[in-house]
Amino acid sequence: MDPIGLIALGAGIAALGVLGGGIGIGIIGGKAVEAIARQPEAKSDIMSTMIISIAFSEVTSLYALIVSILLIFVV
Repeated sequence: MDPIGLIALGAGIAALGVLGGGIGIGIIGGKAVEAIARQPEAKSDIMSTMIISIAFSEVTSLYALIVSILLIFVV
């Protein structure tokens, strides 16, 4: 594959990874707000679970970014 194709592939992987992470964080935040509205007394448990879930979602975005950077530097 030519170098321009690999760079384009790396950019596509990064874009999909960031898009997926953003959608995931939005869903997590929305569901957490719904859960807190239903059970305000469980706010601390919901918030800690939400923060852990957001961290996992961010890590997948970082993995996509690292893969795309490595793919560009392979050229």
